[in-house]
Amino acid sequence: MDYDVKEKIRQLAEPVVVSEGMELIHVECIKMHTRWIIRLFLDKDGGINLDDCANISNQLGDIFDIREVINGSYTLEVSSPGIDRPISRDQDFVKYKGLKVNIKTNVKIEGVKNFHGILSDYVEENGRKMVLVDISGKIYRIPQQDINKTNLAMPDDLNIK
Repeated sequence: MDYDVKEKIRQLAEPVVVSEGMELIHVECIKMHTRWIIRLFLDKDGGINLDDCANISNQLGDIFDIREVINGSYTLEVSSPGIDRPISRDQDFVKYKGLKVNIKTNVKIEGVKNFHGILSDYVEENGRKMVLVDISGKIYRIPQQDINKTNLAMPDDLNIK
């Protein structure tokens, strides 16, 4: 799905989500065979529940159908971002500074495409937004435009394998 459609989904979803007292954290579009999967991750103070997800899904499903945002069939999934929440917005990169993250890039940076370390900073350099990740004391400077996906890492103390 091209960037414009994903952005259109965000533009249509954001006002509905905000009007219900929630925050749109991330939009994900995945092609599964002949069908699109549209995932919206929401949050609010105190967390969201199943009724919140169903309410937003019902409202947005109708809007997406009327506006014919998706060409063909799709499934709309609305959920909490969970413990390994995606990070994509500027404010999220600032909010989660100091926490462990997993970053996948579209291109190799210093020979690496998968980074697992501490989100040490989020800055603008020469008009480009940069994500700084500390991996065992070495700081990698990753242009945000080269990032495919960023998630909070699972805490070590959960012993999840």
